[in-house]
Amino acid sequence: MSTLDQDLDVAGQNFLTNGFEVSQARIATVGDMSVRRLLPLRLRRSIGAWCFVDHYGPVSVDGVTGMAVPPHPHIGLQTVTWLFEGNVLHRDSLGSEQMIKPGQLNLMTSGRGIAHAEESPVEHDPQLHGVQLWVALPDASRFTEPAFEHHAELPFMGSDGLTITVFMGCLTGTCSPAATFSHLVGAQLVASRDVHTRLAVNPDFEHAVFVVDGRARVGDADLTPGAMIYAPTGQLNIPISAPMGTTLLLLGGVPLGERLLMWWNFVARSPHEMAAAVADWRDGKFGEVGGYAGEPLKAPPLRADLLTRRT
Repeated sequence: MSTLDQDLDVAGQNFLTNGFEVSQARIATVGDMSVRRLLPLRLRRSIGAWCFVDHYGPVSVDGVTGMAVPPHPHIGLQTVTWLFEGNVLHRDSLGSEQMIKPGQLNLMTSGRGIAHAEESPVEHDPQLHGVQLWVALPDASRFTEPAFEHHAELPFMGSDGLTITVFMGCLTGTCSPAATFSHLVGAQLVASRDVHTRLAVNPDFEHAVFVVDGRARVGDADLTPGAMIYAPTGQLNIPISAPMGTTLLLLGGVPLGERLLMWWNFVARSPHEMAAAVADWRDGKFGEVGGYAGEPLKAPPLRADLLTRRT
């Protein structure tokens, strides 16, 4: 869904609590929707290979258009669409057309280049709530062929009052069937009762946890939607306390160890790649996204100061 703002010098309040880092989202606008942008931030541009996190809603779309993101291109990443409420229709330049509902995974691998659009269908649910996530493809895989996959059923487990759905990677031996190109995890955590636990995690991973609904205490920080806590590598577990009904997301992975260049909808390694992708989009080389009633997005002007910034 979301596209990176032209100005990547994003502000986030970061502070440490017992070795964990807490940051605040900033509000960004995507189409007609306001989103909480949790990543990238000035001091934290990626977590494992996760390099972009937008949290939107819950918002009423009853009687209005809802989500309407015109066709736009991507290179060098995977997009992860995950819903808590509502429904969204995905179309892409591979010819894919897929409705997504809560608890299902839409995963698009851009590789060398793909275009897609996301919109609320004409007959859509009255509420919309979800996240749009990007996973940076490592250098060895970023020119792979584009692909799309939809997973209507995903593995889940119970752990000390948490119902955990693993939508990417693996957590304590439970693994998603979704394609990955680096060692990582993405999981939804729902408190089925009042929870006071220590969630076991991979010590080789760095992790982030944020609340999408409700409130929680993670480490020594009190979180509500719009705040995220970061845990560096070396952690064996993450303390979590939350009342029944709270929903959180856990993202993590082995530190990518690569310098990323992010601008608009692209994740690359050089300004030349960005300029080439913009030219390819202008020249129609990404292919058409069929079925969308509207014009595709135009790339913003390339800015030299952005194209020389690296994460």
